Amino acid sequence: MTAPPPLLDVAGALLTEAAHLYRDRPHASRVLRGQLARLGEPLRIAVAGRPGTGKSTLVNALVGEQLAPVRLARRDAHFTWYRDAAALRVSGQFRGGPPRDLAVSRSSDGLWLEPSSMPPANLDRVLVEYPTRALRDMVLIDSPALADSGDGERDPVAARLAEEADAVVYLSRHAEPAELSGLRATLDSPVARAAPVHSILVLSRADEIGAGKIDALLSARQLARRSRRENGACAAFQSVVAASGLVAFAGKSLQDEDFAALSLMATVSRADLERYLLSVDTFCGPRFPVELGPDARRALLTQFGLFGIRLAVTLVRTGCDSRIKLSAQLAQRSGLSELREAIGGNFLERREVLKARSALLGLESVLRAEPRRGGERLAAAMERMLAGLHEVRELRLIAALVAGRLSLPTPLRDEAVRLLGAEGTSVPERLGVEDQRLVPEATIEALVKWRREAESVDSPAPRRQAARVVVRTCEGLLTRTAP
Repeated sequence: MTAPPPLLDVAGALLTEAAHLYRDRPHASRVLRGQLARLGEPLRIAVAGRPGTGKSTLVNALVGEQLAPVRLARRDAHFTWYRDAAALRVSGQFRGGPPRDLAVSRSSDGLWLEPSSMPPANLDRVLVEYPTRALRDMVLIDSPALADSGDGERDPVAARLAEEADAVVYLSRHAEPAELSGLRATLDSPVARAAPVHSILVLSRADEIGAGKIDALLSARQLARRSRRENGACAAFQSVVAASGLVAFAGKSLQDEDFAALSLMATVSRADLERYLLSVDTFCGPRFPVELGPDARRALLTQFGLFGIRLAVTLVRTGCDSRIKLSAQLAQRSGLSELREAIGGNFLERREVLKARSALLGLESVLRAEPRRGGERLAAAMERMLAGLHEVRELRLIAALVAGRLSLPTPLRDEAVRLLGAEGTSVPERLGVEDQRLVPEATIEALVKWRREAESVDSPAPRRQAARVVVRTCEGLLTRTAP
């Protein structure tokens, strides 16, 4: 059995053929060359959402630095890209012009462009380059807020996300259909609808659930799991997680003086301190039970929020007796680790299929906007490639199994999820073996088992269909292990 060519090689060959066909069409040629270049770039992951969902805060938490947002004097809406580099550098890309370096200053709430460096009104995007391991395998895109109207099809921000991002982390306060409609424009094409595997939903104000009580983050995680299982509006997302970017970044950026202030507050009894944590006014008011000035309290409030302060003080009282311990606990409880795992498993380890999807979307847009003789052959080749994207079927089946939308007995479900690559995409990880010598036997054993499941007349049709996807996966593993 011969292994198929790598997915990106197939996509690259298709784009190259298209670029040759459209070599005399400047706009189409530029789009296709851009798509070819993207195949070798890190994955582009956009952070998107309605106003006030905490996009920039989550970007900071993922990067581990206070870099977002990049603020302009005119407060123009712009896309900001964050990319790994040897040193901090900020540049602007202008519509109809070359990129230009921009002078910035760092503050406690992001980056500010210096007045002397203020760009003209045709700024298209800002690129922030910064040395961090968090961006080695991806480019993060902090997008302007999506329209609040719920009419995502006409939202230019959503349309641009469809063109420029390989994957989207979508932030929402609630898992309601109206709140989740902002990505509709990113699915407004046959290719996108056939491969809706590019987005993760984050319930981003997790600390606000349950009126900000101390167990709010736990309640938010339970809500995310329930939404994933039962909420049909979440079916388009590969995963649903709950996270508080504010708590996550507060943990990552915790300083000794912050820990000292929180420890001082923890010396006050719970009952006496609680009344000062009911509102911003009472927390920053003239009276306070410890020697902590209004400016220091306002700084803590900006960094943690009331819920974060309440949680941090509770953690100090219950054993987090050092800055390092408290930092780790805040990051863990924030949901950031779960979000990183979702990004890794659904996006980074599936880079090839997401890159191929972007390539097909770019080609589709060219064929639709500028039809010409010879395009029919390209469209047919594109359809064949899309039909053969087994990796898309794997991702959709993983989401259905994990969310409980498709039921299998627990042992079968766990094995299917592992074989489909949810716990790692290498052959040993899929097969659940550590000794490479056991791989051939384990592959054949899995293939025989799942063929039986696929052919069982006693199983309902959805179960047999799911088994056929796993069989195709096992056949692919067999080609990868064949001598």
